[in-house]
Amino acid sequence: MPGIDECLLEAMRLPGARGAALVDWTSGLALGTVGEAPGGDHETSAAEAAELARLAAEHGTFAAARAGLPPVEDLIVSNGDSYHLLRFVDTSFDSSVFLHLWLGREEGNLALARIRLGEMAARLVLG
Repeated sequence: MPGIDECLLEAMRLPGARGAALVDWTSGLALGTVGEAPGGDHETSAAEAAELARLAAEHGTFAAARAGLPPVEDLIVSNGDSYHLLRFVDTSFDSSVFLHLWLGREEGNLALARIRLGEMAARLVLG
């Protein structure tokens, strides 16, 4: 079972990966980072991504229709040259962390990244 560093390095092996981070969405702090940061600063990127994650996680509009499922699995934001994939990590404590993967649009495979990030999140060991 991989820890934070191993998980982020595995994410960087995905086609088109530019950068990855594990972020606590309640505090906006990056718990680990690798590669480039969108905008050039990992801490700013973590805080901004945390705002988006918090918005989705705390509002019922985005909740699963069936009880017992996680409120949000992931978020995908696309722009002209890249994708941002935020994958929520289910933990035994408060489940307030997510993986943020930044992919180049031309080289990246969004479907593959979503599947692999879900697998990584399921195996991630925190603590």
